[in-house]
Amino acid sequence: MNMILTLLILVPLVGAVVTAFLPSGQGQALAKQTALGFSLLTLVLGVVVAAQFTAGDGMQLTETYEWIPALGVHFALGVDGLGLLMVLLTVVLVPIVIVAGWGDADEGNTKAFFAWVLALEAMSLAVFLATDVFLFYVVFEATLIPAFFLIGGFGREGRGRAATKFLIYQLAGGLVMLASVIGLYVVSADAGTPSFLLSDLAALEISETAQRWIFLGFFIAFAIKAPMFPVHTWLADTTSKATPGTSVLLVCVLDKIGTFGMLRFCLGLLPDASQWATPVVIVLALISIVYGALVAIGQDDVLRLIGLTSLSHFGFIVLGIFVFNSTGASGAILYMVNHGLATALMFLVAGFLIKRSGTASIRAMGGVEKTAPVLAGIFLVGGLAAAGLPGLSPFVSEMLVIIGAFKYAWWVGAVAVLAIVLAAVYALWMYQRTMTGPARENVPVVSDLGGREVGILAPLLLALVLFGFYPMPLLDVINPDVEDTLTHVGVSDEAPTVVGDALEGGHK
Repeated sequence: MNMILTLLILVPLVGAVVTAFLPSGQGQALAKQTALGFSLLTLVLGVVVAAQFTAGDGMQLTETYEWIPALGVHFALGVDGLGLLMVLLTVVLVPIVIVAGWGDADEGNTKAFFAWVLALEAMSLAVFLATDVFLFYVVFEATLIPAFFLIGGFGREGRGRAATKFLIYQLAGGLVMLASVIGLYVVSADAGTPSFLLSDLAALEISETAQRWIFLGFFIAFAIKAPMFPVHTWLADTTSKATPGTSVLLVCVLDKIGTFGMLRFCLGLLPDASQWATPVVIVLALISIVYGALVAIGQDDVLRLIGLTSLSHFGFIVLGIFVFNSTGASGAILYMVNHGLATALMFLVAGFLIKRSGTASIRAMGGVEKTAPVLAGIFLVGGLAAAGLPGLSPFVSEMLVIIGAFKYAWWVGAVAVLAIVLAAVYALWMYQRTMTGPARENVPVVSDLGGREVGILAPLLLALVLFGFYPMPLLDVINPDVEDTLTHVGVSDEAPTVVGDALEGGHK
């Protein structure tokens, strides 16, 4: 049996243990180098998984071992197109975060910082690869441990309170999900043989009432994780107090578990309940889109502003999922990847800016482009990507979601379009206040990015441009999964290949 997926999870987990227990006398540099080495090895394994994957062949590289036979629990792993993209996003971002955060860890706590980063990577990969609901729940909750210590142990003043708020919200969502996990067990036991395997559960006939109650438990947990209005208030506090690298892992990787779960569990296991809840979910998604953009406009803390833009972006992703057409769903999954790239770039550039200026206050900055033109230029690219500028990859996914929204109802698409205007406002106004005009008094002169920092950001910039002009490699992986999911839900329409070809400059 191919054990590449188990190895993919074990390597960062072993790396976390090794990094944490390095001899104290070896110095902090060894801990950083060890963590980076294990993260690069994990990246290589992720590439190997991608090389062995064939788009359109469903769940692949599966591993299944009995865990708790009496309850039908298995240690079961597998990867499909959605899982593969989330795995690749994770293994790419973690080495970038480690190099970018080389100086973020406090003296004496370096080992702990990078060990928790690797532990979070391992747990996140396990979530994206789990094909047993009970295993998914266990690792879903386990991600909170490294996340809590990364938020509470490193960052700015007030991080302890932010970490506690984060934990309370996430634990509450996990408890609600546990009720749904138990509900699935009862349903499978009543059908004959208890099982938590996704393949077994998808084949069950679940009553309408049971589907709706189980759906609510999963959706609430995933809405908190995503996050969505009105269970989003932990987001801004967390991103404003944690280190920029930690915010990248939380918003660009960990929060994707929410929308990943909606696709995998809500639509995959509970299709009738998902359609039943669609009107309410779409309204919540639209509120998240507009409210997140409006609140972001009024922020003074640059990290808090970037965090709140993600509330709007996750609203787009959820909207694409629940309009129930292939254009919207493909755009939603593509948005999950593109949001991770663009928001990671924004957080990291903002971190470099704050370190140089000594402040996160937007009104205290100004004139940065005069002394740091490279930093200002990359910051502008990140902002324009968040605003959906044509030529950058978020534009493609945003347009697909909006087209899918118009297919669902004209007024849904119209509200989504309004958010594009608001995004341009917060992105350009943030750039104007921080980078243009005269430099503020009592603020240090901001030096430009060095070669190491540009090298850190270069892969993200390259990906944003490459997938902006040529998105079909991603859509070729996404479209078969979308077709399978929507067929299971009872919807069938053509995948958005024409859109992709038009963006490539081709014709069909």
